[in-house]
Amino acid sequence: MTTFNLLVAGCLFYVATLFAVAFMAERLVAQGKARWLRAPIVYTLSLSIYCTAWTFYGAVGFAARSGLEFVTIYLGPSLVMIGWWLLLRKLVRIGHQQRITSIADLISARFGKSNLLGGVVTVLAVIAATPYIALQLQSVALSFTAVSGAAETEPDPAIAIWVAGGLAVFTILFGTRRVNVNERHEGIVTAIAVEAVVKLMALLAVGIFAVFVVAGGPVETFRLIEASEIAVWEFQPGRWQALVFLSAAAFLCLPRMFHVMVVENADERHLATASWAFPLYLLAMSLFVVPIAVIGLDRLPEGSNPDLFVLTLPLAENAQAIAMLSFLGGFSSATSMVIVAAIALATMISNHLVAPIWLRSGAAEEGDLRRAVLTARRAAIVGVLALGYLYYNLSGGGAALASIGLVSFAGSAQVLPALLAGIFWRGATRAGAATGLCLGFAVWAWCLFLPSLPVGEVIPAHVMRNGPFGLGWLRPQALFGVEGSDPLLHGLFWSLFANTLGVVGVSLGTIATPMERLQGAAMVNVDTVGAGPVSWRPGQADSEDLLVMTQRILGHYKAQALFRSAALRQGKTGYLPDADQIFLDRLERELSGAVGAATAHAMLTQITGGGAVSVEELMRVADETQQIMEYSAQLETKSQELSRTAARLSEANEKLTRLSVQKDAFLSQISHELRTPMTSIRAFSELLRDGGEGMAQEDRERFAGIIYDEAIRLTRLLDDLLDLGVLESGQISLRLDHVRLGTLLERALAMSDQAARLKIYRPGREDLMLETDGDRLVQVFINLITNAAKYCDADVPRLTISAKIAEGMAEIDFVDNGSGVAAEAREMIFEKFARATDTRAAGGAGLGLAICREIMLRLGGTIRYLPGQGGAAFRLTVPLSPGWLEDVTAAGRA
Repeated sequence: MTTFNLLVAGCLFYVATLFAVAFMAERLVAQGKARWLRAPIVYTLSLSIYCTAWTFYGAVGFAARSGLEFVTIYLGPSLVMIGWWLLLRKLVRIGHQQRITSIADLISARFGKSNLLGGVVTVLAVIAATPYIALQLQSVALSFTAVSGAAETEPDPAIAIWVAGGLAVFTILFGTRRVNVNERHEGIVTAIAVEAVVKLMALLAVGIFAVFVVAGGPVETFRLIEASEIAVWEFQPGRWQALVFLSAAAFLCLPRMFHVMVVENADERHLATASWAFPLYLLAMSLFVVPIAVIGLDRLPEGSNPDLFVLTLPLAENAQAIAMLSFLGGFSSATSMVIVAAIALATMISNHLVAPIWLRSGAAEEGDLRRAVLTARRAAIVGVLALGYLYYNLSGGGAALASIGLVSFAGSAQVLPALLAGIFWRGATRAGAATGLCLGFAVWAWCLFLPSLPVGEVIPAHVMRNGPFGLGWLRPQALFGVEGSDPLLHGLFWSLFANTLGVVGVSLGTIATPMERLQGAAMVNVDTVGAGPVSWRPGQADSEDLLVMTQRILGHYKAQALFRSAALRQGKTGYLPDADQIFLDRLERELSGAVGAATAHAMLTQITGGGAVSVEELMRVADETQQIMEYSAQLETKSQELSRTAARLSEANEKLTRLSVQKDAFLSQISHELRTPMTSIRAFSELLRDGGEGMAQEDRERFAGIIYDEAIRLTRLLDDLLDLGVLESGQISLRLDHVRLGTLLERALAMSDQAARLKIYRPGREDLMLETDGDRLVQVFINLITNAAKYCDADVPRLTISAKIAEGMAEIDFVDNGSGVAAEAREMIFEKFARATDTRAAGGAGLGLAICREIMLRLGGTIRYLPGQGGAAFRLTVPLSPGWLEDVTAAGRA
């Protein structure tokens, strides 16, 4: 027998290998060198999380107990995949178009973007998945016990604790690194694909060993099959059809399956490959199930657990290598399921339970929702695995978990009526979906979930026997007086009957809201209608408020890139686009990928003052008005383009007017700035000349000092004017060199006489090597530091200088903690005739930022005002040293 320590070492090595695979996959994708990771075969293999430890071990036990019924758990998913264009293609298209993050998000988005409905689906999914996660922990614990030499003893619960803890760490590291779950988890998907290969090879190895080594060849194996009870198994059409339906429904509705099929789908065309490749994979997984079951029943002692034949048969034949491979196959089956299920459930919990509470509490207005969402997902992963372990302990393990897989399938299938009604029936309403879900969930919990627990632990034995309050017609396994039927089929029928009745009946008796109708049209007619935008109230939306909110969810860099690209499409510079209908609709879709459609809609509604569906948009729901809508949409697009052009012309005219006024003020200020020092120099020079002989030495020195200071002031002003003139004429000569950012910052701080007034923070990346004119760039740094010292109105002025690499350039941000530059002044601050404040308030002629703009332009970079940072913020982009960048890239690849 393999020692327990060797098993632990093997598991640790296997998990470490998965860590390495996941890490390398994410690294390759980040470098843009791993398109093959998004290939159809990887997508197909990721679907193998359907084959859990219950399938790997339990299929053989199922065959040993119930004959060929085990085929139903493979046949249902195969039928769904073969007919992928009927349902799966529609789900994937809806997922891509609506940026769906989970099955709860799809139901929520379809029925008016209701967080309440999403929360109901989330709670149902967590409860339904808990027994199945417990089953995986139980299977790993049993396999540990069996391989280590004590197959007939109870497994040590500590094993399940360590397995759950290790899976939680792995899932948190590679499943919650980004808030946007629409961004693919290439690391985890690749690791799951590797696990798919491992468990398939393991099961095939055990099957080949059993047939050709243990049994002596195919002929003897067929003889054993003909002599076994499986050969006389009686086909029951009703149960067979119900199990096929149940496995197909679970394949569609299990959160983990929806996650890999829809959320992780990078290309709809991958479904075409998976439609034949995945059924072949399932065929290979089931190929040796019957031979292993028959040979195990023949060779192993009577009373041996059939669920462990895949392990105990090689052990009984002293084939340690095959047994170890089988153990790893079962371990792979369990871990891949738990990892993806935990990610999917954690996403649903954070988006439909935590985020709405956070939003309603008002914390989202000040706090970092991005951090809260990630923290919630990590805590949810731990909580989901803890619930699985709690159920494992409460149920007592053993036989209680042998059939719990089908019970969990039935729980997940309760989403099916709302799902199908939502994407095929425009008349389905939120009230109907909620009623159906609650009814179906209640009946499933009463008839299947609670009876799966030990009698007396949750439900008293007399209630199970006589019904609640003595009402025999409410007994869990004899509902409405129907007795003698299979408990699973009984619970499945009544739960789905009540569920479907609730969805259809209440939908027919209620009226859908305009938002439900619009979303219904968008999903039911996804191939023709497309996403239906909401009529936001753009006039009430402030772009900077939207940017601040988006940064709290998507992060600063991604939010700024999103807003800047939208501004460029509108023909504007900077980071603040007009908050028009098109932009708000796109922003909602981006936010939906992070926090779900309902929460994203609620957050935008808070800022824009509410979203409504207009009569014109409701026309989208009528097929006969489609051509009218298309023509109307074209006219609307042209109207918006004309409006934007008129707005830009108006802005340009206002800017020219302001510049003209500023020019006059500038000339007046320049004449004042020139006259003042000249007057002082002339007056005190005359005093020195006329009264020089009788003047005290102290007065002479004071007057000379004033003359010197005024001359310096005059020289500085003339230097600025000359600098600006030279820069604008393009006659400046640059001395480009490779310089370190930290060195330039040290020079700027040492040379600035204003730096002492500020608390300076310099977090990270000062090792960047720049290709620039160091003297000129230092001049820009000094100007920005001086401006922060002069204009920052905080009680304790603070300046944060940070840098990073973005798109092959260095981005250097100077952000103070003051009140910032007023929105109406931001477009003017870089103009040579413009000032954001009164020039006499701070001194100088206001040429600094105009000079900075010209210097950065000549250096091949840019300077922009960065809104939404709390204070005045300026971002410089500077070219990196090519040689240094290549070295860093090469080191990263290594």
